[in-house]
Amino acid sequence: MNRRDFVRHALTGLGLASLPSSTLFAAPAAPIVPAPVPPGVPPLSTPGMMTRASYAPLLERARAVLAANPDKFPLRDRVALADFTLASYEHRFFIVDLVSGQASSYLVAHGKGSDPEHSGFLQSFSNEPNSLATSEGAYQTSVLYDGTHGPSMRLVGLDPTNSNADMRAIVVHGADYVSEDHIATWGKVGRSEGCFAVPPHLLPQVLGLLGPGRLLYAAKV
Repeated sequence: MNRRDFVRHALTGLGLASLPSSTLFAAPAAPIVPAPVPPGVPPLSTPGMMTRASYAPLLERARAVLAANPDKFPLRDRVALADFTLASYEHRFFIVDLVSGQASSYLVAHGKGSDPEHSGFLQSFSNEPNSLATSEGAYQTSVLYDGTHGPSMRLVGLDPTNSNADMRAIVVHGADYVSEDHIATWGKVGRSEGCFAVPPHLLPQVLGLLGPGRLLYAAKV
């Protein structure tokens, strides 16, 4: 069994099975609680120097957001960074452990409205309803739920540049068009409607490592 199949079998379904159903369907008013890391999830890996240099400016911004908003983020051990400077065929979604300095990286889609010609690069951000674009700024990860795209995680936009995230249903979810196979065929991943879409077989890991109450920061530096 190759490594990819191993990861797919290890993570698909098992991660979300470990999340209690009450968490998946939590009401918006429910208290924020940490999400457990799914069984079988490998430890965070230390990125190479090029990867670290890539997200370093975003990490600096994320730390500033945490410092300026002590009451917004009950969980401050890990942050997610979406570096839209990079092409969509690159691993540009990072979950960074602020204690150990280690990180894991993933593919992530940007919105159709941010790349109308489907170049594979995010061209612009938008916070406008129906723009189908990715929004820039700081998000608070919110409740986990089962929706149109299956298991998903709501996001609350904290900046004027992403304040419509909840109204626009901008969430983290899995999508088949975000995969190495799609890149092998098309040279890039597909586009979302503004959501942070990640590979479906790695979604349990992403949701488990983030969970409600942490910071997700998206920008193009």
